Amino acid sequence: MKNSVTGADGKQARARHRRIWLWWSLWTLIVLLGLCLGLWQWERAEDKRNFLTALEAAPLIQEPSSTPPEGATLTLSGEYQANHTLFLDNRTLEGRLGVAVLTPLLDEQGQHWLVQRGFMATDMGRGTPEVATPAGKVTLRGQWQAKNEGAPLFGPNQEGLRLQRITLDAWDQEFDFSGWLHLEEGPGMLDAWWTPNVMPPSRHLGYAFQWWSLTLAAFIAMLIGGLRLTRDASRQPLPKPDE
Repeated sequence: MKNSVTGADGKQARARHRRIWLWWSLWTLIVLLGLCLGLWQWERAEDKRNFLTALEAAPLIQEPSSTPPEGATLTLSGEYQANHTLFLDNRTLEGRLGVAVLTPLLDEQGQHWLVQRGFMATDMGRGTPEVATPAGKVTLRGQWQAKNEGAPLFGPNQEGLRLQRITLDAWDQEFDFSGWLHLEEGPGMLDAWWTPNVMPPSRHLGYAFQWWSLTLAAFIAMLIGGLRLTRDASRQPLPKPDE
């Protein structure tokens, strides 16, 4: 009988140790995750500060022949390729639903550029949009945006002449530079709608401190709960053997 009691005691002790070990392991992972997420937001704030500084210092470039830096203001001369116009779907401006007009431009150096010309209202219609495009030589001025991955797609990107997001491979021709020009001045410009989507660094810092506050709360909970489990385990009475 004594051996059976000793075996039961051992199982109970191992179960208590297992609970304590699981408690500390789980909460340690939560604390480490919170620290990492806060650090990630802190680093993103620094990246955004650098990005905004780069935008403010972006140059003005006339007729570039190499890839422009992000945010540079470009002046291009050439001809629109109206027959290759596509439309960025589901844009909104001042409560109106519409598309952004995307027309390639062949410049005087023989380089192909993609020009985002602005917003055109289409209301709720799903027919193929139609837009007038100036013929002949044009001189354009706008802000350069380098290609980015954009939001994830849940379905096909292209439906007829409509795109869910800008991807350069939607055109049969190849563009010389990986990005597009947001038109700000010149023939063929429509209503401006685009602005750089840059979350301010202060918001990232706010998220970082939120994560670290939650991490501190988790650390306190880990200590209180872990110490209580350890104390209760040490006070657990051993079962008495039958005499």
